[in-house]
Amino acid sequence: MPRSAPSIVIIGTGFGGLGAAMELQRAGFGDFTILERAADLGGVWRENTYPGAGCDIPSPLYSFSYEPKSDWPKRFSGQADIQGYIRDVARKHNLLPRIRFGSEVTEAAYDDATGTWTVRLADGAELSCDVLISAVGQLSRPALPAIPGIESFRGQSFHSAEWNHDVELTGKKVAVIGTGASAVQFVPAIAPSTEQLTLFQRSAAWIMPKNDIEYSKLHHTLFQLLPFTRKAERLWFWTFCEFLALALVDVPPIRKLVTWIGKRQLRKQVADPELRAKLTPDYPAGCKRALFSNEYLPALTAANVRVETTGITAIEPEGVRTTDGALHEADVIVYGTGFKGTEFLWPMRIRGRGGRALEDDWAGGASAYKGITVPGYPNLFLVYGPNTNLGVGSIVYMIESQASYIRQALERLAPHAGRVLDTRTDRAADFDAGLQKRLDRTPWNFCGSWYRSANGRITNNWPGTVLSYRLQTRKLDPADHPLLPIGAKELSR
Repeated sequence: MPRSAPSIVIIGTGFGGLGAAMELQRAGFGDFTILERAADLGGVWRENTYPGAGCDIPSPLYSFSYEPKSDWPKRFSGQADIQGYIRDVARKHNLLPRIRFGSEVTEAAYDDATGTWTVRLADGAELSCDVLISAVGQLSRPALPAIPGIESFRGQSFHSAEWNHDVELTGKKVAVIGTGASAVQFVPAIAPSTEQLTLFQRSAAWIMPKNDIEYSKLHHTLFQLLPFTRKAERLWFWTFCEFLALALVDVPPIRKLVTWIGKRQLRKQVADPELRAKLTPDYPAGCKRALFSNEYLPALTAANVRVETTGITAIEPEGVRTTDGALHEADVIVYGTGFKGTEFLWPMRIRGRGGRALEDDWAGGASAYKGITVPGYPNLFLVYGPNTNLGVGSIVYMIESQASYIRQALERLAPHAGRVLDTRTDRAADFDAGLQKRLDRTPWNFCGSWYRSANGRITNNWPGTVLSYRLQTRKLDPADHPLLPIGAKELSR
């Protein structure tokens, strides 16, 4: 038990926020409050309820290592089952009473005089804490495309992350704009019931086979009575993901294998050579996240589905106008256009030492030491921060590594009343320089994607395996994080 228990505020109730809370709770840090802007927990698994929503990482791996689940309904679980798992974990660890729902954070400011953070909510309420942990994630703010005339459309329209379940799609002409991970899931789910589905594709995706199965009662029994079988399945998928991650920097020839698998899948599932040409990516495998589906490509071959690759010039009251002058009439438009992933923490305003603004410090692209701390912002920690997203692998594994690092930081801080923990600027700069050097060697530089900020800097992804990240965060180096007297203006060395 810490000798001096700091007060802690955690923002977010997805895997990140709950993972941090459980790690700190096990270490004896009990004075914490979790803030959630919505009326329920779950993060992206609360928000994304579109038809077919699910995870493309197997559930035995996409779950907390210390909270395994023996009765997943299938290997790649759907949205409702994942949110149910998150709720069950929160109940088991008695976290629900710690959550303040309907509490949207608008600003957090560090007070140099007291060494505390003041957290301001949208309803005008304020909280004070010694330690602030942001776990709002990277994929929480839907992005609509900058297409002229969006507001003029007379029919129903919505983003996939804000699915309007009151809109009936049966027998309708539906336009889908975007071909990312969400569209790959919801297009096969909605296409059969539509009169016509037109998919507007700016760039084709690498589609990989999805080795999914329905878990039987026998599977559930084995996983429960013989835990090594469950662990073996988790280890197998962890190892496979690590193998694929090596293709990013360390073993580029693996990309050729991914390319071969993707092209083989396309040849098997799309017989029409013209359609197959449209669906063949024009960028190297790995440049964008590979997508896993057995249903997406076959859905695009249906008689009532059309793939349109001509650019869009405008949205008009009756539908979508393309650069060739054609008007594609639609009753409903669904935007599968992803998220504002490079605008970290926005629209929250974060003020650090001396009133400095995080949005100014990140004007050239977000960065954080090991994705967790930012110099000049004492006792502020990020979960799923800059450069901790994955091209392949389980983000839950990354979250566990970050939660462990934050727990070590608080264990270093707790015995020292009257001090705050910061991060050395030179260490953070050296870390970022090494990180960017590795990122320069990744395939993410060879195509446009949401991974990159407006100036070309890759701010989201980790350029390696999750094991390499685990090793880097396994043990906190006190030299990286000086303890400063409250009110100190400069870092001590």
